[in-house]
Amino acid sequence: MYQITVDPFAEEQITEIPAEALRPLAELLTLLEIAPWSGQPYNPANPKANMPAHTFGERGLATYVVLDEQREVYLIRIEWP
Repeated sequence: MYQITVDPFAEEQITEIPAEALRPLAELLTLLEIAPWSGQPYNPANPKANMPAHTFGERGLATYVVLDEQREVYLIRIEWP
């Protein structure tokens, strides 16, 4: 399992998303604990980079860094337009 670490900027963004986005986000974080590479490359021009992005809910996007050696997922950005 991977440990999820949330960047302070992402924490702030989480406090601003609507209530209906919280459950899908929680489900995504659970998924990332076991399958962090399930997202799509953040930069399609560099698909082997360790920074994927993953959709959640109807409109959410989480961007994160996978640190395999540390078994950590570092959540850097949450977007909900």
